[in-house]
Parts: sequence; structure tokens; C-alpha cells
Amino acid sequence: MKNAAENRPAHIVRGNVFDALGFSASEASALKIKAELLSAILEHVKVKGYTQAQLADVLDEYQPSVSNLLRGRIAQVSIEKLLRYADRLHLQTSIAVRPIEGRSRRTTSRRKQSTQRAARKLAAAVYLPMRLPKQA
Repeated sequence: MKNAAENRPAHIVRGNVFDALGFSASEASALKIKAELLSAILEHVKVKGYTQAQLADVLDEYQPSVSNLLRGRIAQVSIEKLLRYADRLHLQTSIAVRPIEGRSRRTTSRRKQSTQRAARKLAAAVYLPMRLPKQA
């Protein structure tokens, strides 16, 4: 049996996990919005008890796309499409835009970029249900 110290997370992130993984502010914001939309859609689908066939009909989407949605594979799905899905499921959406307090623009060295790529690969393998974007 594992003791409590072994079960504690090695690192706790406050705020946007995508930002902590080294994504640019705009990439982190987009991924956070996609994750929030997906979470709301999946919760609604669970509450309503839709089958994949019913959901495909409601979303006017092909079954493989619905399967990918239900598995969290939305790397290639746009925010606009997720908003369309939410609308078809009669979910109300909103977005808030405000200044970020106490944060300056970030500059990233090549060494830090390499470390960030490694962290992203680890996060993709361990934590994130969706695929992370490739780095240039």
C-alpha cells in the first residue's frame, strides 16, 4: 500500500495549466477555452444520456467525429465548431476578456523552448486527453 507522500503531486499549478506548460498566452487561452467547452458538452451529454447515434443526429455530425469528441480528441476541432455543438445542445456560452493583472510579456530562450517541448510531450502522454500542437 502506498503512503500519503507517494500520492502527492510533484507540482501544483495555479491558474491556466496550458500556460504553465509553456504555451504562449494566446495558445494557452485557446486551449483553455476548448477544454472548458468540451467539459461542458461532455457533462451535458452525460446528464442527458445521449447515445452516440443520437448525438450524431443532434450535432449533425458523422459518428467517427462524435466518437472523437466523446473521447476528448479535439485537437483538430475548432473553437467555432465546439460553439456550434454547444448551441445545438441548447447550451448557453459566454466569453470574458479582461486585462491580465501583474503579468509582463514573456520571452523564451532556445534552451527553455527545448525544456518546454519535453514537458508538453510528457503532459500529452500522462495528463491531457487531447493532442498538443506541434512546435515549429
